Order: sequence, then C-alpha cells, then structure tokens
Amino acid sequence: MNARAIIDVELKILDRRLGDSIPLPQVATAGSAGMDLRAALEQPLTLAPGESALVPTGMAMHIGDPAWCALVVPRSGLGHKHGLVMGNLVGVIDADYQGPLMISCWNRGSYSYTIEVGDRIAQLLLVPVAQARLNIVADFAPSERGGKGFGSTGKQ
Repeated sequence: MNARAIIDVELKILDRRLGDSIPLPQVATAGSAGMDLRAALEQPLTLAPGESALVPTGMAMHIGDPAWCALVVPRSGLGHKHGLVMGNLVGVIDADYQGPLMISCWNRGSYSYTIEVGDRIAQLLLVPVAQARLNIVADFAPSERGGKGFGSTGKQ
C-alpha cells in the first residue's frame, strides 16, 4: 500500500476567531480525502431558494508548489439534504494564489437554509496537477470509441 503524499501549505489567518471559536481546517479521519472548510461569518446567513452568496473562511492559503492545486468541493450531505451546494460547483485554487479563500454557496433547494457561524460548508482537497503540452494533429490514432459523440457508450 502506498503512503499518501504530504505537502506543506502556508495558511494565513485573516479572522482572529479561526483556530479558536472557529476550528482550523483538518481531516476528520485517517481515510478522509478532504478538510472541512467553515463559515467565518459575522452573523448567520439565510439563503432563500435560488440565492447565492460568497462566504468567507477567515483564511488565505498559499500552496506554492506548481505540481499541486486545491479543489473546493461541496459537502455531499448539505447538497443532498438541504440543497446547499457551491455556486461554481467546484473551485480551483492555483498554487500561486494567495488571496482570501471564499466559498460560493448556492441554495438550489426548495426551502431557505441558514448557514451559522462556524458551519462546515465545503471541503478542501489537494490534488496533483499535470500541465498539458498540446500537439496539433490532422487525425487521431484509431480507438474503440472513435468519433462517436456524447453519450455514445450507452445508457448505464
């Protein structure tokens, strides 16, 4: 079994409550892929159905290593049970980004949802990055799928 990669990421605390009344991001279990990100709001925020808002996390981060980026993804329970997902569906944090980490929260549900101060609202995943070198070709080498379009591999 391979050990997980561990990289150092710089974290800058922007909200004095982070690490005190609002916990720092951390993995919940040894098998967790992501770290929970929490709402560093000044007061609870209620989103009506269809509404969205940028929610601060109270921190900035700098990955630094261009072989890595971070993905900010929704928490599955919030999306399924309450309709709270991310307005941009998935956020990408480039290795050279150093600004505040904000979460675009969107209520796609049928009822209003209130985000409380310190609520877990998204997850942060660190993933390796490969940059593509694009090679212009006149034709592709044949494959089993060939030029068949979207959905051509079947219903299931």
